[in-house]
Amino acid sequence: MTIKEKFESMDYGPAPESAAEALAWLVDQGDRFGHFINGEFTAPHDGFESRNPATGEVLATLSQASQADVDSAVAAARKAQPKWEKLGGPGRARFLYAIARLLQKHSRLFAVLETLDNGKPIRESRDIDIPQVQRHFYYHAGMAQLMESELPDAEALGVCGQIVPWNFPLLMLAWKIAPAIAMGNTVVLKPAEYTSLTALLFADICQQAGLPKGVVNIVTGDGAVGEMIVHAEVDKIAFTGSTSVGRRIREATAGSGKALTLELGGKSPYIVFDDADLDSAVEGLVDAIWFNQGQVCCAGSRLLVQEGIADRFYTKLKARMDKLRLGSPLDKSIDIGALVDPVQLQTVSAMVAANEAGETYQPALRLPETGCYFPPTLIQGLSPSDPLMQEEIFGPVLVSCTFRTPAEAVELANNSRYGLAATVWSENVNLTLDIAPKLVAGVVWINGTNMFDASAGFGGMRESGFGREGGWEGLSAYTRPKGKAKALAPVTAFEGKSGGPATDAVDRTAKMYIGGKQARPDSGYSKAVYNSHGGLLGHVGLANRKDIRNAVEAAAGAKAWSKTTGHLRAQILYYIGENLSARADEFAHRIDAMTGKKTGAKEVDLSIQRLFTAAAWADKYDGQVHGVPIRAVALAMKEPVGVIGALCADEAPLLGLVSVMAPAIAMGNRLVLAASSPFPLAATDFYQVLETSDLPAGVVNILTGEASDLAQPLAAHMNVDAVWSFSSSSDLAATIEKASALNLKRTWVANATSLDWTVDHSRKFLLESTEVKNVWVPYGE
Repeated sequence: MTIKEKFESMDYGPAPESAAEALAWLVDQGDRFGHFINGEFTAPHDGFESRNPATGEVLATLSQASQADVDSAVAAARKAQPKWEKLGGPGRARFLYAIARLLQKHSRLFAVLETLDNGKPIRESRDIDIPQVQRHFYYHAGMAQLMESELPDAEALGVCGQIVPWNFPLLMLAWKIAPAIAMGNTVVLKPAEYTSLTALLFADICQQAGLPKGVVNIVTGDGAVGEMIVHAEVDKIAFTGSTSVGRRIREATAGSGKALTLELGGKSPYIVFDDADLDSAVEGLVDAIWFNQGQVCCAGSRLLVQEGIADRFYTKLKARMDKLRLGSPLDKSIDIGALVDPVQLQTVSAMVAANEAGETYQPALRLPETGCYFPPTLIQGLSPSDPLMQEEIFGPVLVSCTFRTPAEAVELANNSRYGLAATVWSENVNLTLDIAPKLVAGVVWINGTNMFDASAGFGGMRESGFGREGGWEGLSAYTRPKGKAKALAPVTAFEGKSGGPATDAVDRTAKMYIGGKQARPDSGYSKAVYNSHGGLLGHVGLANRKDIRNAVEAAAGAKAWSKTTGHLRAQILYYIGENLSARADEFAHRIDAMTGKKTGAKEVDLSIQRLFTAAAWADKYDGQVHGVPIRAVALAMKEPVGVIGALCADEAPLLGLVSVMAPAIAMGNRLVLAASSPFPLAATDFYQVLETSDLPAGVVNILTGEASDLAQPLAAHMNVDAVWSFSSSSDLAATIEKASALNLKRTWVANATSLDWTVDHSRKFLLESTEVKNVWVPYGE
């Protein structure tokens, strides 16, 4: 046999990693664990076993948290939070640096324990997970150091309840805990039932770092413990997990005033164009779908390959699959380890077995006799509507179909209720950068996949959740503006006097404004609007769910507005401001007549200023280029949310509407606005200004009626991407947030507080009007 033949035929020998140190650490703890509360481990009590999914062996016994345990953890966090926040950013930074250093000192122990508990290959734990954990604490130590200078108007939320999944146990812990404590919050974290051991080792690290008692608290248990945390007296819930559980959390927290971020499931497209480097694309695909056995929320589980190269690509892919190595996760030469638990193995197996479409390929790999192993699987030739093309499998299963044109690729990629991540492969950078903004995904990787860094926010759209973790944008989830918000003050309409004359001899019945046209209400009903003396000012229609449907359809049809330039949107906003200025006296008189006050002129002037401010920001609210520690750039692109429904403030009938509308359309959104319930005539006068200001039909739609009647159908509408409520006639937070769970749309609600509309909140509105999409572009030969 020649040297060449030997080189081509030789196989990898075993390269086992010793588990001795990790097992010794478990023995030192007595193989039994309590919870970590107020800086101390509690005594272990009855609970459940943590098993090695590769062998089935019991690693340790964990305690099932009771309601008393959760209450104790929350109380400890609440007691510690004020002092922790007062320590200041630089003071907190020192502790985060200490934790990061200790994570480095014990990196191999963490990696081995993670692999034992989770089943992922040791190469992944050692080379990806643990370095990323260290990076997050170093990065957020810097964020803590800079908080007082760079975020001077921000303060901590308080106590954060955090629930993490089993696929990246320690990394998800770092994603949650590092930014939270950096900003001055304290936390109560529940690791996944299957994979709690590295969280408990992290608690040991917190003790070694001298972290003040109560800043980090960890309670273990099943989903019931997560429910306890969701219902506990905490200020925020941060959850990573399945979409179904995320939806239940949204419903459970509705109306509670708790901040909420959700990082949920995905069915991410992996798009390969005919000019791609096919060998590189195949290697990237191995990383995209068989990394961590496919148990990754952003896994490239949906392969879309251009028709002309499909056969060649599938041939290369199958050849690569034949070379994948499956076996003991502690063997440094294997590619695919064990699924996390027999329950997950059964779920994946059942989904694949139930599929009758397409062509299934599995390489002839020998599976270990024990453990939760499933072979890498390719199912090609599926239709876009087939269940496995739509449902998240969360296992080493790749499904595929072909496309012909770039436009078709985008349509197929976006044909999902999810929107977490996407990958695009092409040697034509012009094509990739044309496709990336068209994909509904929070993260887009170009000619690569699974690129993460603490400096670049990660999160999704649609039913993949809302909020970002990491980067500057991730910090907003753990802070709020300083100062106490003003309590909500109900505003009621004036009542008419019996037989009182109308203030205008000509009958005035204002219509609604839908799709650029005045429209009568579907209900056929209207209500009278009176001045403070009981005189009739006019009538407005009472909108119902059909009017909402029509308005949303009009807004959806105006999607071209989102693709216009900021320069064009700025010109139109300036034009609206000019036209409002020309009628300033008329609007001021109308506002004074409705409200019985003498603030109309000031309100009109401030409204004009809001329009001009939004116009100024339209072409200046830029994204960022993140400095990631690899040869790549991560472009944080700010995109419009889409269709936003908003219940406008009652107390400022014109200013409240304009303050909502102007920043939103400046960023390219389309709106369905419910006018002030008691004082709607300013809004119906205002649409006359819109009609004469070159605003395309459907960009802004204005409904009149009772906020309490419009809130639920607006929040429940599946084609609405976000709902805001500033109505002061009633607190509708619970109604809106619960209804929003249907498609997990973003919400921004008053929660029994009101904004001071005389203050310019444009920056906050710009933030709420945009999604951040991080596009990763590697460079170099």
